[in-house]
Amino acid sequence: MQSLKKMTDDQLVTAYAQGNNPAFDELLMRHKQRVYAYIMQMVKDPDASEDIFQETFVKAIMTIRQGRYNEVGKFSAWITRIARNLIIDFFRQEKVEAAVSTDDGNYDVLNRRELSEGTVEDMIIDSQIRADIRKIIMHLPESQREVLMMRYYKNLSFKEIAELTGVSINTALGRMRYAILNLRRVAKENNIALTH
Repeated sequence: MQSLKKMTDDQLVTAYAQGNNPAFDELLMRHKQRVYAYIMQMVKDPDASEDIFQETFVKAIMTIRQGRYNEVGKFSAWITRIARNLIIDFFRQEKVEAAVSTDDGNYDVLNRRELSEGTVEDMIIDSQIRADIRKIIMHLPESQREVLMMRYYKNLSFKEIAELTGVSINTALGRMRYAILNLRRVAKENNIALTH
């Protein structure tokens, strides 16, 4: 097999889709500086840029693994488009959080579903989902469980997770990807809903 460095992006994507994890590491190394610079230029916030950058590559990983990548010859444009869409989502979310207008006299700022405590039924369902997720998480391999807990329960960036666990960002991203895939697989096998 030829050296990863000599392979085209498309060949690397194909190799990664067939289970060659170092192929994705090579793609990441090739594109990370340009993609991060693009995100940073648009967002101008290092923490938000880091999160969007990580989400970009997690999304790429998931899409390729699920066999949904079909952008022959255009990996660079495709990964940039993912980043751009996540940047748009980021700004939309910021706008929503910052722009609750009270100009409309019929709109009660405090009478919003997301601010309500929810019904007893909602609380029971949420509690059950959280309990089910905790059970599934406890069955994950230790390395995957650790990354998942740090990301979702401690809200750490992948860079921080990598530093704390003594692995590369690529490895932390990979462990997260496998944790999510395993969560979904176990939930599906056991007919467990992860949302309501």
